[in-house]
Formats: sequence, structure tokens, C-alpha cells
Amino acid sequence: MVEKRDYYEVLGIDKGATDKEIKKAYRKLAKQYHPDVVEEDKKDEASEKFKEISEAYAVLSDEDKRRRYDQYGHAGMDGYSTEDIFRNANFEGFEDIFQGFGGGGIEDIFEMFGFGGFGGGRPRSSRRGPQRGSDIYSRVTISLEEASMGVEKEITIKHDVECPHCHGERAEPGSDVETCPHCGGTGQVKQVRSSLFGQVVSYGECRNCRGTGKIIKEPCSKCRGRGTVKEEKTISVKIPAGVEDGNRLRISGEGNAGEKGAIPGNLYVEINIQKHLDFQRDGSNLYYEKQISFVQASLGDTVDIPTINGEVELKIPAGTQSGSVFRLRGKGMPVMQRDIKGNLYVTVTVVVPQKLNKEQQKLLRKFAEISGEEISEIKKGFFDKVKDAMGK
Repeated sequence: MVEKRDYYEVLGIDKGATDKEIKKAYRKLAKQYHPDVVEEDKKDEASEKFKEISEAYAVLSDEDKRRRYDQYGHAGMDGYSTEDIFRNANFEGFEDIFQGFGGGGIEDIFEMFGFGGFGGGRPRSSRRGPQRGSDIYSRVTISLEEASMGVEKEITIKHDVECPHCHGERAEPGSDVETCPHCGGTGQVKQVRSSLFGQVVSYGECRNCRGTGKIIKEPCSKCRGRGTVKEEKTISVKIPAGVEDGNRLRISGEGNAGEKGAIPGNLYVEINIQKHLDFQRDGSNLYYEKQISFVQASLGDTVDIPTINGEVELKIPAGTQSGSVFRLRGKGMPVMQRDIKGNLYVTVTVVVPQKLNKEQQKLLRKFAEISGEEISEIKKGFFDKVKDAMGK
């Protein structure tokens, strides 16, 4: 299965784009990739591109769908069918584009996706099948050490499960269930509305029976006719080593229950990793700052460096300059689902002492003299002389 591109990338806009910018971007691309304006041998490719940009526009131009997509990405759209994504999409203002190409009109978008209803079309099927359960979302916070080793966490979720009283039938056991008189049991009704193209005919879900084709006279006393009830559940989530902040794990079948006979949705767990006191992380690499003295930098030394799995020794060569970076191979974070690790990069900062006693000053001046440096003695001010006199 081909992975979908980011909708903002598809339209070539920033995540903070305004409605006006989204509409402008779609107009430009729709003109470019409408199948009626490309060469014959490129029509199939243009058609797929046109579908992609139209789907991106349908989501990003809808306030609710855009908010869900911004929070969860394509996973947030898993509960939507293609028809759901395009339902209520606002394509007003693009009539000049669609009417100018082959006369098909704006309804071409819907026909390209395999559902229609414009101009007297027929419903795709006499009745929709049982709907899959919706997905649910949760978060869990772990430490960087736990992300390095992998960890199992228990989380508590609330999801819809099949009602144990009516077993998802929505009706009180033993009560009568009738065929819906509004849709004749099809679950769909014909809708006619006026538009710039004249009368537009479409088929939508029957509100009287909610698309089931059945009328329940006596709803289930436990679930009140929903077919599902809320249940709190504690589950264990295995978090793999190398997971990064913001990664989402999918736990199949732990979402909300679907309609009778349909599969449940999934649970998506977003991983949040706490900031570490010592390390900065970039992918599989870690970064650490080590302070050393002027003497250590000048003469060289061996210092202890913390890693995510314990301390190691690092040799500081004589003459090391402040800002020097040392790489410790394989001391970073593991790469998820691969048997390799990143590196730990240690930046050395040379700390210059702010206060020196007289003996230290004397030795440093001697060092400067041997090195051929002339150090001008800074004349002391009145308050410095007072401090010296007081022995401070």
C-alpha cells in the first residue's frame, strides 16, 4: 500500500496556512492537473494527482477534519471513508475551473472517487454494510532511559464495547424491529438540492434509521439503542527501544466497537519523552556538554562521561580547545527495529577560573614570561585596595 503524502506537502503550503491560502493553492493545482488539460498519455497520472490534491483540500478546508489531521496525521482520518472525507467539502468558487474542462462540472471530482449522485446518479449500493468502529487515542510519558531500553507501560482507556444486553442489536431483546418506511430498508434516501449547475441529486444516509434500514420500537434498556456501552480497560503497551518523541503506536482492535458484525477500531498511543537533564537528542544521536579546567585542556586528562547506559572514560588530548567535539561511537540511542545505535557527541567547554589567589597569579605570570607573553598588570582601584587591606 502506497503511503499517503502529507496534505500540506501535497498542496505546497505551510501548516499554518490560512483558508484563503489553502483555496488559492488548490485552485492553482486543480488547473494544472485537471485530466482534461493534459496530454492523452498523461491523463492517468494527472487523474491520480487530481484526486490527491482534491482529497487534501477536502480535509484542510474543513475545520473539524483539519484539526483532527493536525493532531494525529493520517491516523486521524482512519475512521473516515473517502465519501466521509468529501462529505460537506466546500468546492464553491471553483466552478470556472470545472465547467471549462469538458463540461463535466464539479461533480467530476466525486465520480473520480467512485461515488456520485450529481445529475440523477444512483446510490452505490442498496444499503451500507456495518460500519467499522472508530479509532481512539491516548498518550503515555516515558523517560529517555526507558526509550533507550524499551519498556512496557500500563495505560487505562475508555472505549465502546458491544452491549452485553442486546449484543449490539440496539433493540431490547424480544422486542419487534420493523423495516424503515422512509428508505424501504435500503438505509439511503434521495436528496435533491439546487446549485449553480441546476438540480443536484445525491443519496445520503437515512436519518430515520441511521442507515440501518430498520426501525427499533423499543431501544435496549442498557445501551439506549446505541448497541455499545462505555468500558474502562487497563492494557499493557510494549514500547520498543529507540522510540522517539511524538511516535504513535497502533494497538489493533482496542478502539471503539463497530456496528454489529463490523470490526472494532484501533488504539493509537502517542509517546511523549521527558526532557533529560544531561542529554539532548537528535534522532538516534545524543549530545552532551563536558566542562573541563584550563589545566586539563592544556595538559590533557582522562575524564568520566555519562552515557545513557552508564559512565565511560574519555581521553582529553593536551591542547584541547574549548568547543572541541568528541564522538563516542554506538553510545547513543538505538534505532527502532534495527540492531544499531547512534553516537554520543561530547562538546568540551574549557572553564576559565574567575578568581585566582596570589600564588596562582604568580605562577601564571611566570608561565606567560616563559612563553614570551607580556601581560600588563591591571592597576587596582580604590575598592580593590580596601579589600586587600581587609584581607578579602
